[in-house]
Amino acid sequence: MITQQNLSIAHRWFAAFNDHNLDSLLSLYDDEAEHFSPKLKIKQPETNGLVKGKKALHDWWEGAFETIPSLHYRVTSLTANADRVFMEYVRTVENEADMLVAEVLEIKDGKIVFSRVYHG
Repeated sequence: MITQQNLSIAHRWFAAFNDHNLDSLLSLYDDEAEHFSPKLKIKQPETNGLVKGKKALHDWWEGAFETIPSLHYRVTSLTANADRVFMEYVRTVENEADMLVAEVLEIKDGKIVFSRVYHG
């Protein structure tokens, strides 16, 4: 049952992200959620790749949606258990090579509390 709930969260995550619907995306996260991304580490070195809280998540993704309007994720694999979802997807951006990405969502009480992105 929890595994299905977590898969549902992942599907809603992709729908919100691909619609660039920031409110729907943030509604999936706990208020104190943390997110780690190698791109954060590059673009905002002071974060060391980690942002904390919905305000920081909002600012990070708002910037991405504004500067990369063609950003889209195509799901290739989802695997869930009681407290995590492992997602594999292809990041597509107009005039850029596709990028394979993996991401882990840690979920507690129906909300994402931590996410970590892996890519080259």
